[in-house]
Amino acid sequence: MWHRLRELAVEAMGRAYVPYSHFPVGAAALVEDGRLVSGCNVENAGYGVTLCAECGLVSELVRTGGGRLVAFVCVDARGAACAPCGRCRQLLSEHAHPAMVLAMPSGRASIDQVLPDRFTEADLDAVLGDPAARPVPGPTGPTSPGADAS
Repeated sequence: MWHRLRELAVEAMGRAYVPYSHFPVGAAALVEDGRLVSGCNVENAGYGVTLCAECGLVSELVRTGGGRLVAFVCVDARGAACAPCGRCRQLLSEHAHPAMVLAMPSGRASIDQVLPDRFTEADLDAVLGDPAARPVPGPTGPTSPGADAS
């Protein structure tokens, strides 16, 4: 399975759009239901809006039905394991199965090892309480759950 994930990550890396950094990255993951998802980095002249490969992978995950990631590989232009940046570690953790394993440059590691004491929905619940009672963000700001949007 790790070999197939690496192959898919290399394939995704080959489609990266990197006219500025010339540093293509591809990512691939196994979802708990057996699907494989992948993504590549997509740069932008406004560097702050560049999308990492992990962003594309999570977008594909959500687009194809969601679920939890159980195994993850990210590669650079050489096909070598590439560590997700901090922002992407947090993004991946939001969609991680509790037992998710990542192929890191130093070897395989759990999501908790690559992002110890990660911020999760449990942190929000501890402060804000029941998720169903929280305001729902809308185009004009937060509204109460069940409020008439018209």
